[in-house]
Amino acid sequence: MTGLRDPVPPRWAEVPLPDAWTDREAHGARGAWRLVRHALGRRRARVELPADLPLSAEIPRYALQEFHNIPNGNYSNRLTRGYATGFDVAMLGRMRPARRRMADALAGCASVLDVGCGGGASTAALAGRGIAEVWGIDPSPYLLRCAAGRVPDARFVQGIAEATGFADERFDGIACCFVFHELPPHAADRALAELARILRRGGRLAIVEPAAEQYHTGMWRLVARHGPLGAYFRVLARAIHEPFAAQWHRRDARAWLAEHRFRVVVDRVDFPVRMLVSEREPQ
Repeated sequence: MTGLRDPVPPRWAEVPLPDAWTDREAHGARGAWRLVRHALGRRRARVELPADLPLSAEIPRYALQEFHNIPNGNYSNRLTRGYATGFDVAMLGRMRPARRRMADALAGCASVLDVGCGGGASTAALAGRGIAEVWGIDPSPYLLRCAAGRVPDARFVQGIAEATGFADERFDGIACCFVFHELPPHAADRALAELARILRRGGRLAIVEPAAEQYHTGMWRLVARHGPLGAYFRVLARAIHEPFAAQWHRRDARAWLAEHRFRVVVDRVDFPVRMLVSEREPQ
């Protein structure tokens, strides 16, 4: 796959993205109330993609779920815009310093791919660190349009971590912010192998994920350690729909990275997030 050319980024502001069923529902108080009831309900539905949604890569079934209790997931004009800003609010400001630390870890790189870039918050942190060439990739065109508006100098393409479409050793650095805990184990394995392929030898991979502490530690112990924040993040971790998070937290991330010839150079927890920075070993 060495001879691959870079995917061509669309002009996202000019790409017509059709309304999803949630956009049609989100009119008036009654429609808004139906969406709130849907989000608060226990039953999660499959995402319904509009028939005329333009896609350059197939979206796997595991991604077409209502992650984080968002009606129709990340595939909506109105709700996706709200999620792109609401996530940081729900995380009580903890994500901004985490993204900054991730960008600092990749600051010496000439080219970086932001995998699962979402609405562009992590991409903005990378671009703000002075990295000359920043790309973002995400399955959702709706999120990509938000990201392109937020970071106009970056390049955004629709795709998945398991098959990015980039050439071998294309990037000096790769960022993954809150990605792996939303992948089933088989997809995470394929994704890490793909990232090892497109990262140059000696390049850096920076991973930011939820810390395991709020999943595995009892409520009172968390409160003793972190005060009310401990209770808040424990409740949040169990209240939102993240079907693969438990499997991610059972994984030995350091050993897993070593299996794919990554050497961990940073492993730190700043509750409620963990950052792992590793370098691809020469082969």
